[in-house]
Amino acid sequence: MQRTTMDLWVGLFVMAGIGALLVLALKVGNLGTYSAADSYTLTGNFENIGGLKVRAPVKSAGVVVGRVTDIQFSTETYDAQVIMNIDSRYQFPKDTFASILTSGLIGEQYIGLAAGGDEVMLKSGDKMMKTNSALVLEEMIGRFLFDKASEGDGNENAQKN
Repeated sequence: MQRTTMDLWVGLFVMAGIGALLVLALKVGNLGTYSAADSYTLTGNFENIGGLKVRAPVKSAGVVVGRVTDIQFSTETYDAQVIMNIDSRYQFPKDTFASILTSGLIGEQYIGLAAGGDEVMLKSGDKMMKTNSALVLEEMIGRFLFDKASEGDGNENAQKN
C-alpha cells in the first residue's frame, strides 16, 4: 500500500513538472500572450528590419496589441514587407507611425505603434505609410568611429598650417 502511494505522489510531481515546463515554453516563445481570434491585418515596408522575427510583438504604449505574422522581401521596392495581425479591440488612425524598437540594449525587437491624429481608422489590408526602420548597433558604431576619425584628420591638418 505504501509503495503505490509513493508512486502516485511521484507521478503527480512529474506531471506538475511537465506542466510547468510547458507554461514556461509558452511564455518564452510569446505564444501565450496574444490570441489572433478576432484581428485585422496591416502591412508596413521597412528599409531595415534588423533582427525582427515572425511572432514578434506589436506594441502600443507598452501593451501588446498584435503580432508579426510574416516578413517578406519586396522585389518591387527592395525593402522588407512586414505583415502584422492587430487585435480588433484596438483601432489605430491612418497616420499611425510604426517603428522597429528594441527591448533594452540587446533585447528582442518589436514593432511599436504611435497613434496619429487622423479621424479615419486603419482597416484590414491597409498599408502603413509612416514607418521607421530598426537602428542597427553596428552601423551606429561605424558612423561614430568614422566621425571621430574625420575629426582627427581635421585637427592634424590645422596643426600643420
